[in-house]
Parts: sequence; C-alpha cells; structure tokens
Amino acid sequence: MEMLIAGQWVGAAKTLDVTNPYDNSVVDTVPRSTAEDADRAFAFAAEGARKLRRVQGYERYGWLMKAADLMEERLEDLARTITMEEGKPIGEARFEVSRAKETIIGSAEEAKRLGSEVVPLDGAPGTENRFGFTLRVPCGVVLAVTPFNFPLNLVCHKVGPAIAAGNAVVVKPATDTPLTALKFAKLLLDAGCPPEAIQVITGTGGEIGDILVSDPRVRKISFTGSKDIGERICRTAGLKKVTMELGSNSPVIVMPDADLEKAATAIAATGYANAGQVCISTQRVVADRKIYADLLDILKPKVEALTAGDPLQDGVKLGPMVKESEAKRVEEWVEQARARGARVLTGGSRSGAAYAATLLADVDKSMRITCEELFGPAVGVTPAETIDEAIAIANDTNYGLSAAIFTESLDNAMRFARDVDSGNIHINWGAQWRADLMPYGGLKDSGFGKEGPKYAIEEMTETKMVVMHLRG
Repeated sequence: MEMLIAGQWVGAAKTLDVTNPYDNSVVDTVPRSTAEDADRAFAFAAEGARKLRRVQGYERYGWLMKAADLMEERLEDLARTITMEEGKPIGEARFEVSRAKETIIGSAEEAKRLGSEVVPLDGAPGTENRFGFTLRVPCGVVLAVTPFNFPLNLVCHKVGPAIAAGNAVVVKPATDTPLTALKFAKLLLDAGCPPEAIQVITGTGGEIGDILVSDPRVRKISFTGSKDIGERICRTAGLKKVTMELGSNSPVIVMPDADLEKAATAIAATGYANAGQVCISTQRVVADRKIYADLLDILKPKVEALTAGDPLQDGVKLGPMVKESEAKRVEEWVEQARARGARVLTGGSRSGAAYAATLLADVDKSMRITCEELFGPAVGVTPAETIDEAIAIANDTNYGLSAAIFTESLDNAMRFARDVDSGNIHINWGAQWRADLMPYGGLKDSGFGKEGPKYAIEEMTETKMVVMHLRG
C-alpha cells in the first residue's frame, strides 16, 4: 500500500515488508518515508488546521458518523487485515473493529459538545463590570504515534478525538502494522473527511521518529508505546502538549474470600488475549497463601485449554506474537525465572513467533517476568501472607496503569482502590478491561494524560480566557 500525504497516495524509493507473523509470508509493502515526506505532510497539515478549526462541530460529527457506518460495512476486511499483519485471532480482531467503531461514534458525539464556560469574575475584588468566559480551540496539528497491538482501535482513540476537536492529524503507525491505519485513512476520506484532516506516514521510528516529534508545526503529540520510547519523545519534542500511554506489568490480587472460579476465569481471559501483548494484560498474580495452591489447581487447566493455531481460523484463542524476536525474548525471561526457582506449570515452549500460554508459580520480584513489562503470553503467581503484603507487592514497580483485586470484602476492595498506585482499578475482574468512553491512563512510569474520546479532546484542545470590560 502507499502512504497518504498531502491528499495523495504516494510511494517512496525504499519500502518495508509487512509480514504475517503466523507463517512469515509478506502481506504487503509500504513506503519507507523520508524527512522530505514528513515536511510535506506537516506543511499540508498546518494549512489544513487553519481551515478545519472553522468547520462547524456538527459537520465534523457527520464525517465521523459516516466513517462508523463504513467501518461496519468493512468489518471483515479490517479484521482480516489486523489478523494478517499482527497475528491477533480473528475473533479478537472482529471485536477490535466493533470497539473501534464505538470509539469513532463517541468521538463524533463529543464534536457536538465542545463548549465554553462562564468564569465568575465577580468572585474576585476589582472585577466590577467585567464578564469572563472561556473558549476551547483546537491545538492545530496533532501527531499520533500508535503501537502494533491494537492497530485500529488505538488509531481511532487518537484520530477520532483529534478530528472531532477540529485538528489536522498525522498518524505514524507501528512499523509492524501499518496496513490497518492506511485502510482506515481511506475509509475516512470515503466518509467525506477532507484530506487535510488525516494523513498517514509510514516508515521506521528509528529513521523518522525524531524528525516527526521535533517538528515545530506539531502542537500536540499522542503516543502509545514503551516507556523508553516515550521518554525519548518527551526529551526530543520540545514545548508541545504530550499524552503518554506507556507500559505496565499489571498486578491482580486474590484474597482468601474470593470466588476462585471467577478469579481463574478472569486471569485466563485477561492474561493471554492477543498473546499477552496488551499494556493492561494481567501479568502478576498475588494470591493469599491460604488459597494459593487451590487457585493454581483451578487456573492451570483454563490456561491449557487456550487453543493455539492459525489466527485466521475461528475458535483459535492464542495466535503468534507480532514477531519471532519478541517470542524469543519471552522465552528467555521464562527460562531465567525457571533457573531462579519459579515453577513452570504449563507452557514454556516456543515455535517461531508462537509462544505457548505459560503459567508460572513461586515467582518473586527479582525475576524479569514480574519486575518488568513482559508483553507476552505468560502469567506469574506469587504468594502473600496478608493484604498488606499483597498491596506492597502490587506497588513494588515503577508502573501504574491497571490493577485488580478479587475479594468479597468491601473494606478490602476500598483499601485496594485507595492504596494501589494505578490509574485503572478493577474489583472482581482481571486487569485487562476498558470501556472506550472511560478516562484511561496511568500513574508513575505508565505515563500521563487520559484517553477516551471526551478526555482526549480535552488534551487536544486549548483554552482561551476572554474578559469583556464593560461600561458601567
């Protein structure tokens, strides 16, 4: 596929192969963009932003609602593209498209709600005959840098709010999964979005990343990805508004009064979806010593029941990781944990980019599979004696994106909600759950700023304070 720059589908002298991680076949090729491509994209976006800010919110609503209709019509093609370039099971890919459609609908609705606020100036001395109110205006040019693991929905979480707020957006999709973003951009154009509203530039972050984020025409950067890349962007970007959705190693606490069947079902569902390549995937389970063995006995067969295979086949629950190098990394981390005393109860094997659903017991904080972000299909279980110890283990990390507890005690649930350092808190479900309309973001090294259409639009607009000095 070609990339979309300045309203045209264009190629480049060099290309990148997009490969299917299941069989390593080439799905398509995309251009390897240059600094000149980036300059042309931002020049077009800057001019477009001046036009788009004058477009009525209701018209932007119409573009996005039409796009949502087209997403429904093209659901199967979008889902198959996701699966072929990322390896996600087709059932999960279809669900991603349906979620992305709702994200776009939510963004469309917010386009009609960009309002002003009256500021009660008479509450301050010396403000007689003054009337104050705010205006919310678009940032201008938004750069959206998106990851491979949700190549449609996370694009929509950036593009939808950006357009709804009246911005021009330039998308840099993940090198491994650019095709879905390109198809979505075409869909937006087919829905009536002006070309100034959306551009997609492809290539490697190592070659054009710094060029994109440092461009002075960019006012807002929305990034989802690793902590290391996020830090680099923040150092390079300069004086820009930045939203960072970074990594995690999400903990789940299981207390003695928990429903163990429900807990095991949720851990299996939230620890291995998309081969564990979800930033809020359940990674660390901290189980009270009283029910530790029982939980492992119930959880093990549920993990073993996850059907692995060709992700395009219905019924497959576990596809390959995005590339073989990532599967090798997970394999190394699991073997390091095994060498340090962790027990591999099931899994622990690799074939190419596919890594088996793996469950480890007796994991401690010195092991990389618990103290870093694994981003793979393995869950480690650690015993704890008390809720105090369990919360301390949950907080013993630089991350803080999502955390969960299973308990029937209201006191324990509220203690957990107050004391665990995490931007998303779940009671009686796993760490991996998100309604696309909710405020979503992390604490500590998991980033800053919020996603969810309403909250992302707040990040993608700026506030003007207007004071009218009236005659007495």
